Amino acid sequence: MLTNIMYVTIYVTDQDRALEFYTEGLGLEKRLDFPGPDGRFLTVGVPDTPVQIILWSHAAAAGQPGGAGAPGPLILESEDLRKDFEIMRLRGVTFEEPEPVDYPFGVRVEAVDPDGNRISLRQQRKP
Repeated sequence: MLTNIMYVTIYVTDQDRALEFYTEGLGLEKRLDFPGPDGRFLTVGVPDTPVQIILWSHAAAAGQPGGAGAPGPLILESEDLRKDFEIMRLRGVTFEEPEPVDYPFGVRVEAVDPDGNRISLRQQRKP
């Protein structure tokens, strides 16, 4: 049986630039970084969680699927999204909306990484 999500992959054109965005901008931690036969294997993750995000070198993508409000390939959860939004904005993170938006299940905002990948940030509504 499957037991866990081990990795998710975000395709980036510049791994160093992506590493800076995901660590210094979003506040994730660098986990693995070593050269391999297929290229540099670089991962980041939310502190104290097992899932790792592979920042895999790839040619420029053709854009993001879906329109406004569509989730990105990565959804990260926050306990206080409005507070985290302000911190990330001060760090230079670009967002699709000027402020987090309330929706039926909580609060959401979409960040955009240097390659145009949408990173969905969510806060669940408390019962």
